This record gives sequence, structure tokens and C-alpha cells, in this order.
Amino acid sequence: MKEKEASGSRSFFNDVYAVVKLIPRGRVTSYGAIARYLGTGMSARMVGWAMNAAHGKKGVPAHRVVNRNGLLTGKYHFDTPTTMKTRLEKEGIKVKQDQVQDFKSRLWDPAVELL
Repeated sequence: MKEKEASGSRSFFNDVYAVVKLIPRGRVTSYGAIARYLGTGMSARMVGWAMNAAHGKKGVPAHRVVNRNGLLTGKYHFDTPTTMKTRLEKEGIKVKQDQVQDFKSRLWDPAVELL
């Protein structure tokens, strides 16, 4: 990766982390919602890469970011495959078969919430 691209990715990742830090306890958002908010609607995968790189970063609640259907697709990037579910359940979010229940009511869309 070229130096300019590498620094651009770090900047994008930091933008993602700034948004993720704003997700309220007991709510979730999607990779795509973050990408759209940052003006890169086709970059949901990049948001996923940022979340994968976020583990161990203090104050980045990566467990609150799920896929567009509320599935815990990032669960294997945590210490154990159940860590993401456990953290969400501690915040009052019900998860059944790796899917957030009542996803639409739990969804925090930064494009709407941060107006």
C-alpha cells in the first residue's frame, strides 16, 4: 500500500472510531450506516476493516456495529465468538441466533441522530 493510501486509511479509520464512540449504550448501528454518514456509502467493507482493527482500542464499542440485517458478523474478531453477544446483552439488547432482536427499534443511524 502506498504511503498516501495508508495514511488515508488511518484517517478513515479514525473517522469511523469517532462515530462508533457516539453510539449510545443499548443501541446498534450498521457498517453501511456509518459509511453513508461519512459520505462513502459503498465503503461498508472498509468500516468492517476499521472495526476489526479497533479491538484493543480504548473507548471504541465495536460490539455495537452489526451488519445491515442486525447480524453479529464481526463476532469472530473478538476474544471469543460469544464476546460480542455478551456485551450487547449486558446493555439490554436481546440477541437470538446471532441476530439483534427488534433491530429496527435498536438501530442508531448517525445520519439521522447526528443532525
